Amino acid sequence: MTTQKHSAAAALWGLAEASVFFIVPDVLLSWVALSSIRRALTACLYALAGALAGGTLIWFWGRHDPEAIRALFQSLPGIDETMITAVRSQLESMGLTAMFLGPLKGTPYKIYALEASILDYPYPLFLLISIPARLTRFVLVTLLVGGIRAALGSRLSLPGARLTHLVCWTLFYAWYFRL
Repeated sequence: MTTQKHSAAAALWGLAEASVFFIVPDVLLSWVALSSIRRALTACLYALAGALAGGTLIWFWGRHDPEAIRALFQSLPGIDETMITAVRSQLESMGLTAMFLGPLKGTPYKIYALEASILDYPYPLFLLISIPARLTRFVLVTLLVGGIRAALGSRLSLPGARLTHLVCWTLFYAWYFRL
């Protein structure tokens, strides 16, 4: 896949995950990092752009029909009322800096976008804080996977690395969704 295709896929995945999809763009970004850290870092920027677009969509939709979005979110794997309530509490006590907790706790960004809108946080501030809150994890995962791949060098072929990648992400999501 070319850099342009990786970038377009990352942007679409970032948009989808920030709105209704439930698998993080890190899966794609780390896949790309197996063969090129540089291309993966470029894709991180596109995933960020997509995530910001998705966050914007949810933030503005949340101004008009928050209950419909809450119901939609609760129909997605891994999201329940307890998680939504926890995000609201975090935002009320910590402000928008609470968005940095999401990646550490496995809490989807889309919930922060919705609750920030409902709590009437200014959109420009929400968007500004979203940049490092989203990009930090994208870049760290990309560098970690790319670094591990580089350290293993010829001991693990690219097809072997890709198989390992798929197994690791499958195990992670089996644990996350508690299958």
